[in-house]
Amino acid sequence: MNSILRKTAYQLHLWLGLTSGLIVVIMAVTGCILAFEKELKHALHPEKYFVKNIKKEKLQFSDLKLKAEQALPDSLKVSRVEISSDPSRSYAFRSLKMDNEALTYWGSYIHYYRVYVDPYTGKVLEVENAKNDFFEIVMDLHRRLLLGEKIGKTITGYSTLILAVMLFSGLVIWFPRKMNKKALKGMFMIKTSAKWKRVNYDMHNVLGFYAVIPLCLISYAALIWNFEDVDKWVKKTLNGKTKTEQKAKSTIPFEESSDKKNILNIVGDRVEKSLADKKSALISFPKTEEGTYYAEVTYGDKQYQNEQFNFDQYSGKILKHQSYKDKDIGNGTALRERNYDLHTGSIFGMTGRIVYLFAGMIAASLPITGFIIYLNRKKKKPKKKKVKILTLSN
Repeated sequence: MNSILRKTAYQLHLWLGLTSGLIVVIMAVTGCILAFEKELKHALHPEKYFVKNIKKEKLQFSDLKLKAEQALPDSLKVSRVEISSDPSRSYAFRSLKMDNEALTYWGSYIHYYRVYVDPYTGKVLEVENAKNDFFEIVMDLHRRLLLGEKIGKTITGYSTLILAVMLFSGLVIWFPRKMNKKALKGMFMIKTSAKWKRVNYDMHNVLGFYAVIPLCLISYAALIWNFEDVDKWVKKTLNGKTKTEQKAKSTIPFEESSDKKNILNIVGDRVEKSLADKKSALISFPKTEEGTYYAEVTYGDKQYQNEQFNFDQYSGKILKHQSYKDKDIGNGTALRERNYDLHTGSIFGMTGRIVYLFAGMIAASLPITGFIIYLNRKKKKPKKKKVKILTLSN
């Protein structure tokens, strides 16, 4: 391999690692905690996620929404609800308002509540101030370092970009100068019988190689979220000549409708029926006069496998329907829809999530083992010997 390329890759790897190491550790550790967030939540707090008695009929959707809003402080309104096809699950209503100009986590959330309601009785199981939820704090630490949308997201975004560069430069360094049987063994195996310095080096070198593919996929998905221009460019490039679909809008009637409750029930019933052979659904409520009821019905554990509906808020009519099975949505749009699953590993099923968990653990260790390698090499540098100048006297 070209020695200039190798030296350049080494310097990039070293200094970028020293610059972003701590942030990479934080993002990796928090990512590992969030890997099985839902499963942990359901196991730790079953009383709010599951109902005690399953009945034949659920209450009307409008009544459940009203129950949730009545439980909220300061006459707040709900903006979204999460529904499961599991008959033992509660409905989770959400009320959220953010300030993207804030500089801290606590300032970013003007309010954030979740209301868990029994769909059969209308009983409020719990009103949760989600700002204080452990996993919500961990999520914000993962995305924004608790430093708000402007500063925190910028730091984590560029740290992810640095991580991507380090992964590629690490591959260059990982490849040996001369290929032989000994070098080949050192590329893929940790020599556990060696001294701790060599073991530490092998852990950084070998484990880093094994984690490089999932970490590249994780980094790519994070870059798409953090850099809007990159997101648009990838989508536009891959979509090619595919026409961009128009955003659905509700038709504002000449006279104010007094049938909002019935329309909400129509939307709720339609989503409930579509859940029969699927897993879960999200319904977002209109935010503007032209806004729609947006529903996303997910088939299983892979979020991209879904159907999307837009309902007119004044009539309940379906304005737009899109399925992940549609062939005319464009490759760029299809890839963008898979971004969350690509980031979490769920695109590869449970095996992918477990592999990503181990990759995250390795990612958390790499800055530490790398820093130890740097310190060891720094100690090895020999001190420059002073050269004595001898003068000859006559």
